[in-house]
Amino acid sequence: MNEFSNYSVADRSGSRHALTIPDDCAGLRVDQALARLFPTHSRSRLQGWLKDGRVRVDGRELTAKHKVWGGEALSVVEPPAPDAASDLPEEIPLGIVYEDEAILVLDKPAGLVVHPGSGNWSGTLLNAVLHHAPVLAGVPRAGIVHRLDKDTSGLMVVAKTLEAQTALVRQMQARSVRRHYLAVVHGAPPVQGRVDAPIGRHPTQRTRMAVVSSGRSAVTHFALLERFAQAALVECRLETGRTHQIRVHMAHAGHPLVGDPTYGLRRCSDPILAAFPRQALHAFFLGLRHPFSGAELGWNAPIPADLEALLGQLRMAGAG
Repeated sequence: MNEFSNYSVADRSGSRHALTIPDDCAGLRVDQALARLFPTHSRSRLQGWLKDGRVRVDGRELTAKHKVWGGEALSVVEPPAPDAASDLPEEIPLGIVYEDEAILVLDKPAGLVVHPGSGNWSGTLLNAVLHHAPVLAGVPRAGIVHRLDKDTSGLMVVAKTLEAQTALVRQMQARSVRRHYLAVVHGAPPVQGRVDAPIGRHPTQRTRMAVVSSGRSAVTHFALLERFAQAALVECRLETGRTHQIRVHMAHAGHPLVGDPTYGLRRCSDPILAAFPRQALHAFFLGLRHPFSGAELGWNAPIPADLEALLGQLRMAGAG
């Protein structure tokens, strides 16, 4: 067995780890051994380190599939925590539904962007959570493990530690996080349905997503809750979490969301539906396993005022 002192040091390039691969990792792939030795990091993050040349075994860069047998000298340069200097804390009201030492559950209002980006470098949910919990400056993406579109309202979870973030990401990958949405869609959808269609970047319009054969697997379940003259209220349940998934899938099924500026109807004869200013989509339920205690938890968010008003108008129109 190689004599290789185990140590970790930190500098501006990141944390440097040197250790001997233990015998109980014999026969594992490099990425599997890394996951066992660095359990606070997600598998995708560790694979990224491999691709970036931050991992060496006996001084050599290896692919994720290479097997180890125990006794090899492993060196890892963990990248530094992202510099949050450009992601400044801002005092922005947050609808906090639940909080403990591991997670923060929020009811995001429509109109609030989640991550800073082109045209929205401040005033985002990320800026808000950094102000509320400064410890999040040391967690990648300020602990945000999934997102909602700017004009979608409802529940999101933020991890307050790296360990919690890794646990939640693994739940997302295992499809065990339960996310249910309310949506008002055009037309008369069936009582229930399932859309299983891969989603990827639109082949010619790069700002849009689309159902494409080369896309990533995506599955959405929906159930009818209430019918109106030219629209319906449905509950959508995500199996996967692709960008714009419900919006793309419901449009693909022939029932685009009311108010959707990207995937919705270009013309609508119903003035009530035509006047709604955003996609009528609300994440009303979130369920997950607590990353530390393992307890099954769930939260509900009330329907926001604008969506409640839309439903009220549609019911009155039907009654008339």
